Amino acid sequence: MNPRESWLLFALGSAFFAALTALFGKLGVAGINSNLATFIRTIVILLVTAGILSLRNEWAKPTGLPTSSWVFLVLSGVATGLSWLCYYRALQLGPVSKVAPIDKLSVAIAILLGVLLLGESLSWPLVIGGGLIVAGAIVIAVF
Repeated sequence: MNPRESWLLFALGSAFFAALTALFGKLGVAGINSNLATFIRTIVILLVTAGILSLRNEWAKPTGLPTSSWVFLVLSGVATGLSWLCYYRALQLGPVSKVAPIDKLSVAIAILLGVLLLGESLSWPLVIGGGLIVAGAIVIAVF
């Protein structure tokens, strides 16, 4: 697989690990505070990522990063943290079979934001696929 196509492999890996995240998260959040569960998860992610950076010798001086990268990475981190806090609370309160698919509405929202804020082009496959995701989330939530 050439580098231009490797995004698909990583996207499929993301989907697989996100599914495991939902399953393990539902089991792990049982009986404890969902915010504490999110904190523990965050520490594990920090340690795993630091381990990968170390094994691959990819550490870099943060002072060399552009200011815009810092701003957007911090904003992304805040959004991620808030997403995880909401996700773990939802898992604590609801079934994983409903929470995880509704969480995937983020796909349709990301498509919309990509078009509106980043100027990405909208195609019929994106409209139809995004619409099907929204329809699926509605079916799962209502029925």
